[in-house]
Amino acid sequence: MSSTDLATFRDFALAAATRAGDAILPHFRRPIVVDDKGGARGYDPVTEADRAAEMVIRDAITARYPDHGILGEEHGRATGTAPWTWVIDPIDGTRSFITGQLHWATLIALRDTAKPRVGVVHQPFVGETFHAIDGGPALWTRAGETRTLTTRQCARVEDAILACTTPDMFKMAATRGAFDRVSTRARLTRFGGDCYAYCLLAMGLIDVVVESSLQPYDVQAVMTIIGAAGGVMTAWDGGACDDGGNVVACGDPALHPRVMALLAG
Repeated sequence: MSSTDLATFRDFALAAATRAGDAILPHFRRPIVVDDKGGARGYDPVTEADRAAEMVIRDAITARYPDHGILGEEHGRATGTAPWTWVIDPIDGTRSFITGQLHWATLIALRDTAKPRVGVVHQPFVGETFHAIDGGPALWTRAGETRTLTTRQCARVEDAILACTTPDMFKMAATRGAFDRVSTRARLTRFGGDCYAYCLLAMGLIDVVVESSLQPYDVQAVMTIIGAAGGVMTAWDGGACDDGGNVVACGDPALHPRVMALLAG
């Protein structure tokens, strides 16, 4: 697959994310019904905005690429005949969305049978977008401005800024203990970022993200962006994290093995 082909897919994803934003914004910071789809798994909010935005993206994919597969958080999987699957989180950070905060965005990834090749993160209220294709630069755009994203050097855990959406995501004592081993060594720990933590790592403002209990649609868009910006993102054991689970992202590749050693105990 050439970079030109990937750029075409990226441009399609950017347009689809923009249309999804148009479906989301009328509901932001307005009264909205919030359903709990978590049940015994714990509180997992979903809204009309989540469902509507995903359908906007799915309809666009079906019209343009009818042979592609789709995996979305709200409407599940549709198997395609082509070796391409779009992975969608219409609102990553729904908890932030329903409380009027800004750490939420639409995530769209495109993967082949090996790995994600395109990643788009779009926040329509702020009007900024993070995006990348495999082998190309990671970019940030807003109001006509474009900036190339580069992670920063930070090889020591003691110098690192650590981010995590919430300590509640560590469901077992072992995973919480692993996170705490990194947090107690890091210079600063911040909670509440959702997908934004990974984007800010690609921007060079955060050094490491450690999270658990993630899904494929939580990670696949940001994986491409972080890799293109010079960072590394894996499972805690160093393997692929395409399916989510326990995930660690580092801006400086030299930091990565040191964080993994702490996670391993």
